[in-house]
Amino acid sequence: MEVKLISYTKNPESVVALAARTTYTQNPPSLGEIHNGETDAETIRRVMSYGHVSIVEHAHFTFLIEGVSRSLTHQLVRHRIASFSQQSQRYVKFSEKTIETVAPPTVSKDIYTASAFAAAILKSKEMYDRLIELGVPPEDARFVLPNAATSNIMMTMNARELLHFFKLRCCNRAQWEIRELANKMLNLVREVAPTIFEKGGPSCVQLGYCPEGELSCGRVRRQKNDSYRAVNSV
Repeated sequence: MEVKLISYTKNPESVVALAARTTYTQNPPSLGEIHNGETDAETIRRVMSYGHVSIVEHAHFTFLIEGVSRSLTHQLVRHRIASFSQQSQRYVKFSEKTIETVAPPTVSKDIYTASAFAAAILKSKEMYDRLIELGVPPEDARFVLPNAATSNIMMTMNARELLHFFKLRCCNRAQWEIRELANKMLNLVREVAPTIFEKGGPSCVQLGYCPEGELSCGRVRRQKNDSYRAVNSV
């Protein structure tokens, strides 16, 4: 998996801060200008602490994501407040003798499951090639390709939707591949918009508690227990 932040709103935090200041000033200040003694970061923190998060919708981020499974992209496109452009299995013909795939760790860690997985992928590729040889167009032959087949996709989201995406997909209960993607994306956007995304992460990080109830992974509970032991050991 390779994830690149290829484009984003210029001066994203200044843009977001200006959006906030526009709502409560008669004449909006200049972009990046310290207003009423507040820096952009201070304005963003204050306004977001009130729950007014619509201001971050003015910042957009575009990612190029390569070498992920079709299983992941099927999950990804469920986040509807975004723009997607994905490699097409209809127009891209898989002409190599083997097809690139993503193997889950639970499969690849064992020689027997890894062998069974490889055999299934090989059979799928053979059937794909055979159907094309028999005159079936690639757009129909692709029906035998597996969810493990790799794909490339470009995605653009605004910062508010990204925070929602991280809340769900950075969670330990999220599927492993999309969780890896979400964490890489979070690291990238924090480099260019650290204030906007300083509380980015799973629900327990953003909310301070886990809304999953009995389904919780226990991360918050373990952290609280560790803090309690640390305080009482002094």
